Amino acid sequence: MLTYNTQLKKLILPEYGRNIQQMVDHCLTIEDREERTACAYSIINSMGNLFPQLRDVDDFKHKLWDHLAIMSDFKLDIDYPCDIIRPENLETRPDRIDYQLSLIKMRHYGKSIELMIAKAATMEDNEERDALIRLIANHMKKLMLAVNPDGVDDAKIFKDLAMYSHGAIRLDPATYHLHEFKAAPAPTTSKKKKKK
Repeated sequence: MLTYNTQLKKLILPEYGRNIQQMVDHCLTIEDREERTACAYSIINSMGNLFPQLRDVDDFKHKLWDHLAIMSDFKLDIDYPCDIIRPENLETRPDRIDYQLSLIKMRHYGKSIELMIAKAATMEDNEERDALIRLIANHMKKLMLAVNPDGVDDAKIFKDLAMYSHGAIRLDPATYHLHEFKAAPAPTTSKKKKKK
């Protein structure tokens, strides 16, 4: 009769496989502490051989010792070469990060555009303000094209700009023209002839 993995005990860390888990289980049954410690070191070497690409990673051995402790359900009584993770630290969750949620009038523009328009609306009327408004308006058009690839009328951008600035920034579509954005052409692949 065949034994299937689905009928066997669930692996704690399945990335190491059932053979490593059986080694750990055998190590737990060894009564002599020195022999048990030597067995644990050989298990760590076998675990390291499974992932040779990670040997250059900082604290790789330390992670292996942590994994050995986890696989033994923290019952392996040996002289660990480093401090291992504790069972109570295994389930700790990070502290909650409070995000400042604020209403965004038009999500496709984002919060940064709203803040930049508010800044431009309070600036003195000079070349720097005009350059900033031009950059904001062109960026708004680019953002609008991302959600409406069929095209965007400059008048719509000017209307949104006036709405965001509470009328402080008014641009005339007859005299003020925004950049025309075009989709970049797809790269062409050319086949090079092989020299004989």
